[in-house]
Amino acid sequence: MSETTASDSHRVKHLELIQTAVTRMGQNSFTVRGWSVTLVSVVFALIAAKDAPPLAALIALIPAVVFWGLDAYYLRQERLFRQLYEAAAVDLTRGTTHITVFSMNPSAYNTNVPTWRATLISPTVVPIPAVLAAIAVGYAAVATII
Repeated sequence: MSETTASDSHRVKHLELIQTAVTRMGQNSFTVRGWSVTLVSVVFALIAAKDAPPLAALIALIPAVVFWGLDAYYLRQERLFRQLYEAAAVDLTRGTTHITVFSMNPSAYNTNVPTWRATLISPTVVPIPAVLAAIAVGYAAVATII
């Protein structure tokens, strides 16, 4: 096997590893969204079952906010790994060696990807926690009035 072929096969394997990380980050984000809806639902079920005061619904804001932050974190990590993938793919197609083979550190792309705080307000992240928070606050407000 020639050195070029071995090097190219290592680079292809590297791309596969990066793609696995991208997929895992996307799956983590999906799982976090599911857990946030589940935990907020459990909080509402407990409030209804225990005849708790209406303001207790605001407790549902805690998991909504925590999982909102986690979702933004995983989305940002996914974007970082996508940048690493693109750079490694360019190296493979051009025959350059800017990316160390099997490096899984995407921190070099921090400036290319929105910050975690900016990702928090991304249109792909905001809807679920916003709806969950609106339900919790709306319930507390309406139930207090009634």
